[in-house]
Parts: sequence; C-alpha cells; structure tokens
Amino acid sequence: MGSRLRNIQARAAEHGRLRTGYTDGKRPVRSATWVITSHSEEHVRKAAELWGGKPEQWAPLNSTIAQWRVITEAPSIEALITPGDPLNQYNEMWSAGGCQRRCDGETELLTRQPCLCARQFGEDWHTQPKGRVCSATSRFNVMLPDISGMGMWRAETHSFYAAQEWGGMVDMILAGTDGKGFVPVTLRIEPRQVVREGKTKKFPVVVVELRGVTPRQALAGPMNAATALDPGSASQAVAAIEGPKGRDWIADAEGALTSDDVRDLWMEAQSAGAVHPKGTDPLSKQLMAIAAAKDAENATPGETTGPDEDGAYEAEVVEETRPTTWPAAARPPA
Repeated sequence: MGSRLRNIQARAAEHGRLRTGYTDGKRPVRSATWVITSHSEEHVRKAAELWGGKPEQWAPLNSTIAQWRVITEAPSIEALITPGDPLNQYNEMWSAGGCQRRCDGETELLTRQPCLCARQFGEDWHTQPKGRVCSATSRFNVMLPDISGMGMWRAETHSFYAAQEWGGMVDMILAGTDGKGFVPVTLRIEPRQVVREGKTKKFPVVVVELRGVTPRQALAGPMNAATALDPGSASQAVAAIEGPKGRDWIADAEGALTSDDVRDLWMEAQSAGAVHPKGTDPLSKQLMAIAAAKDAENATPGETTGPDEDGAYEAEVVEETRPTTWPAAARPPA
C-alpha cells in the first residue's frame, strides 16, 4: 500500500445529504419520508428509482447554487456504517453570519467558556424555543450501497432525542467492531410526540437500527464487506442450521439409530422449509455427515456361519432397498 500524508485526515467525498425536511421556496417543511439532495443529478435519479419520488432541481434557502433533490416515498432506507467513527455531535447555534456557538456539552469551543445554554437555563435548556439556545446537532455519515460512487451521505438532525439514541447506538457498535469493518443499518424516520406543560408536541426522529444481523453478529467483531452488503445470507445460514424455532434438527439426527432415520428427518426438514431441496444448505450438509457417521457405526465385518446340526445353512434375508429420498447431492456413497 502507498503512503499517506500524516498531517491531514483521509476521508471519502460527500455525495449528498439525507434530510427529514425540505423548503417549499419560502419556509422549511417537515417530511415523513426521506429527502435526498445532491449536486449529482445521477445520484438523485437513482435514489428516485429506489425509493420513489420525482427528481427536481432545487436551491437551499439563502443559496444561489442549484442542486438536485427528490422527496422520496420511503420512511426508511438501507445504509452501511463504514470503518471509523461515523458520528459527529455538537450543540450549535447558527446565524446568517455563520456558526456562533459550538459546544461539546461542557465547553463552548469558540470562546472556551463553560456551556452557555446550561449556565443560563439549567439542565433542561433544550426545552427552550429554537433560536434562544443551541440545537443538539448530530451528523451521521453513511454509505448508500445501491447508489454509485464510494462517497458518503450525511444524515443530519437537530433532535435532542435522536442525539441521545444515535450516540448510544453507534458507541455500542464501535465497542464491538473497534471502528473496523462495515455494519448494515436501516435509517428510519419515526414520528414521536411529547407532552410538556399540557401541550402536545409532535416531531420526527431518525432511528438507526441494525439491518439483517443480530446484536450477537454485530458485536462479535469486524464484519467482512460481503456479509455487510448481503446481511441476509449470514442470518439465513444460521437459521438453516438452527432450523425452525422449537426443533433442533441436529440433536434429533444425532439421536437417530440409522442413516435411513436421518434421511427421513431430512425429508421432514425439507417439508418444513428448513433445508434446500438440492441439499446445498449448511443444515443438509450437517445431516449428510451425521448419516455417513451412522453408516460407519452400524457397519460390521461379514461373518461366515456354518451349518446347523441337520446340515442346513441359515437362510440369508435380503431386505428390499428403499429408493433414496435424498437429492442427488445428498446421497450417501454406495
């Protein structure tokens, strides 16, 4: 691998933003579905194919630079957490002149003073009207695996509740992966409401959820890219081995007396949808191995018996061979 400059931080290009609202030309409007914006028309049109909506040109408020956007029909989208720490959080206050405050929750970083909002309004400062105090700003960088380009997409929220949940979720994942490997997630817009001082307030919160993998798989260590891109394959392999809930196919096979019993068990598993008809799944292969072991256990060297006292030999009983019920790939060796 080549060298890197040590005095700059390597990062992927930003392809666009994942928004929970849009502007109608005059004012911001909340959206129950994702809004995808980018300078790239190709990316936005692909997003419209995936999640619905009509691509259109658009310019953010107070900007003359045209971009592309699509107000999708999807309240949830699939994404990947990439190696490193994808989450950046500050309490921020912005004006037309730029960022006026940026606080880590304890220290306001521009003036190096203690948190101004907490000092003025106490620990419930976040309940104050917008503009009077900072907004809990969370920026979450993810990759959209079905849109071309290896860059990042930034989901940004100013929700105090999302800030709590995003931080907890990402920190748990980083504890298991050490910031290495990819993790498949779903970003879902969830409607919430709270009641304060007798008034009900409704608002959307972006929820980050694991997609296609269990906490055990996500926290077991870095996940390879192939599994992250197709998380269902890993879960299906585990499910195939375990079988339907309440039935332990492996334990039943190990308790069987003969390989024929194991093959009958395989037929039951096939009827239950626990194995592939061609026997190419992990459970079928384990059952085949157990059947072969049963054959080896039951095999005994041939014995030659002599005649009885009347000079007659014991008749040999030949059992009718049942046609195999296993697929061709699962037939035991002759």
